[in-house]
Amino acid sequence: MNVLLIQSEGVDLYDTLLKSETSRGVLRFYQPDRLAYGIRIRTASLGSALALVSELRWYIQRYVDEVLFEPGDGIFCSSGLARQIYERDVMPAEPWRYRCLYRIVGDHMVDTIWMDEGTTPEAYADRTDPEDTVLEIWCAEEEYPAE
Repeated sequence: MNVLLIQSEGVDLYDTLLKSETSRGVLRFYQPDRLAYGIRIRTASLGSALALVSELRWYIQRYVDEVLFEPGDGIFCSSGLARQIYERDVMPAEPWRYRCLYRIVGDHMVDTIWMDEGTTPEAYADRTDPEDTVLEIWCAEEEYPAE
């Protein structure tokens, strides 16, 4: 299980977390990976990932645009869906209806593209550039905009 923290514009999240004694203490058992747009932290389980995010809450409120969970390679879910999975309220499976794309340019997120049911990320290629980082996010039903 990975936690992906997408930094706010103008923030170097990796440096910010490592400069603080408190966050260094929280992360002492983890080795965060620096990404151009934030950090990835490997955890043992969804429960430990949620606990870590809770411990980093102060930093997340100030320096992070989005918190994502990566239960499988390339499969991302929102915080709301991760909590529902943890509490066993939902068991997501493909094809998941409530999805969006996060468009990341350089070091920060610039756009959220809500996906229609049954579409693939390729259907939205006209709204992204080839050099963009595009992540498909599975969301909780409550997070998905009303039609």
